[in-house]
Amino acid sequence: MVLMPETQFLTSTNVWLLLLTAGLVMVIIWLYQRNKILRSKNQQLSEEKKALRRKLNNVRIDYIETKLSPHLFKNILNSVQSHAYQTYNSLDKLSGVLDYILYESSEKYVTPQSEFDFTVNLIEINKIKMNPLFNFQLKSQIDKEDPVYSEKVLAPLITVDFVENAFKHTDFIGENSFIFIYLSLKNGILEVKVQNHISAKSPLAKKNSGFGSESLEHRLKILYKNNFKITKEINGNIYTAYLKIDLNDKYNQVRYTR
Repeated sequence: MVLMPETQFLTSTNVWLLLLTAGLVMVIIWLYQRNKILRSKNQQLSEEKKALRRKLNNVRIDYIETKLSPHLFKNILNSVQSHAYQTYNSLDKLSGVLDYILYESSEKYVTPQSEFDFTVNLIEINKIKMNPLFNFQLKSQIDKEDPVYSEKVLAPLITVDFVENAFKHTDFIGENSFIFIYLSLKNGILEVKVQNHISAKSPLAKKNSGFGSESLEHRLKILYKNNFKITKEINGNIYTAYLKIDLNDKYNQVRYTR
């Protein structure tokens, strides 16, 4: 059979169309595979980036804590040493504080129960310097039945800055001087509030008044993202520091990763 020119043309066209289609299919397959490889590499790079960020955050926290612990030791020992005649009565509290710093605070998270116990002991040690008639108030509303109370969801030593500043900067001989400390845990929400009458000799109006002020907020940003609030303000001679942390997200993370 002899093919007519039109038939030969159609056959040739079909071959070229088939080859073109096959070529396009191969290109599409190559692009798909290439895209798949690139997506896999991007995902791997993203995971590596997240891992590096976590490591960096851990390094930052470790760096903060290595500076915080000696700083805390120094202040506590100075407080006890300045009133040596009362040291015997504070040895038990001091032992509890040191145990917490040496052993529990090395963990990334502690229980609110442990932190509250530490805070009370730290307050009792600092009260050594106070006159018995000084206006000091400690109020607590802690729900011990709250699931987060005994769960390791809280960054250790977060109350140090609040307690230390109150005792460090308060005018203890002023007529209207006072210190008020409030501790609360309800519905997974932890709150710490400290108010004190500012001493004229060491005003808290200055920014960056001590290492703890900056390091605390930095730690909270790393560990709790937007689930916290910290404010510090002065109204007249009254300094107020307030901290609020929603521990529910951290509690859920701990519970679901078991």
